[in-house]
Amino acid sequence: MGSHRRWMLWTWCVWFSAQENAALRVTMSESNLEVVRGDFVVMPCSFFTSSPLSRLNVIWTLAPFSSPETPIQVIVYDHGQVIEDPSLIGRVGFTGIPWSADIVLNDTRVSDAGIYRCMVNNPPETADPGIGELLLSVLAPPSLPACQWDGDAESGGSVTLSCAVAEGVPTPEIHWDKLSPEEISLPINMKGDLSGSVQIVNVSSQTSGLYRCSATNLLGTENCYVNLSIYSTPDRSSGMLQAVLLTLSMSLVLLALLVLLLWLRRTGPNRKWREGKEEEEECYNEIRYTASLMKRSFV
Repeated sequence: MGSHRRWMLWTWCVWFSAQENAALRVTMSESNLEVVRGDFVVMPCSFFTSSPLSRLNVIWTLAPFSSPETPIQVIVYDHGQVIEDPSLIGRVGFTGIPWSADIVLNDTRVSDAGIYRCMVNNPPETADPGIGELLLSVLAPPSLPACQWDGDAESGGSVTLSCAVAEGVPTPEIHWDKLSPEEISLPINMKGDLSGSVQIVNVSSQTSGLYRCSATNLLGTENCYVNLSIYSTPDRSSGMLQAVLLTLSMSLVLLALLVLLLWLRRTGPNRKWREGKEEEEECYNEIRYTASLMKRSFV
C-alpha cells in the first residue's frame, strides 16, 4: 500500500513538473498554399498549450514577395481583442480563436503573396513564442499585353516589334507570330520575365502583314496585335529617266506646235486673201487692155 502511494506521488510530481516546463508548440498543417486571385484561402495554425487562454497572444505577419525585407502585421489577437491591419480590414479574420489561430483571407490579390508567419504566446509558458510558417502564392492570368513597333519601315530598313505584360502568375510565356498573309512563328528575344521583342532586318514588301503577341500561363492567354506596312522609295535612276522622257515629250510637243503654226501661217486666210487680190488685179488689167483695143479699132 505504501509503495502504491509512493508511485502515485512520483507520477503526479513528474506530470506536474512536465506541465510546468512544457513549451508552447505551434504546428502548420500546410507549408505551401496556392489560391486564384479573387478567391479566399484559409491559412491553418494550430497550437498546444497547458496554460489557461486568458493571456493568449497570436500575431500573423506577412513578408511580401515584392519586399520581403519589410514584413507587415496582418492580424493580432491579444487578451480577447482582435486588431486587423488597416489595409486588410474586411478581408482577414480568425476562424476559431482562441482555440485555433487559423485565419481566412478573402478577395485575394497578387500583392497578398508571400511568407506568412503565425506566432503564438501564452504566458506563463516559455517566453519565446511558438512560430509556424507557410508560403502563399496567388495565381493570376496574364494581363493584356501592350504591343508596339519601332524602326525604319522603308524597304531595306530594320523594325523591332515589342510586347510587354504587367502581371501574371505563374510568369506568362510570350510568343510572337505573323498571322497574314501566311502564319509564321517568330524567334523572340526576352527582355526580363514579362517582355519580349522580335527584330526584323532588311524588311521588304513581304514583311508587311498582321503580327500577334501572345502572353500565356495556366490560367489563360491574352493577345495584342501590330499591323505592319512596309513601303518602297522610288528608284532615283528610274526617276531621272522619267524626267528625261517627260522633257523630251514636251519638247516634241512644242516642236509640233511650232510646225503647225508655221504651216497655218503659210496656208491660212492671209494667203487666200493675197491670192484673191492677185486674181482681181489680173482681171482688172485684162479688162483695161480689152477696152483700149476696142477704142483703137473704132478710130
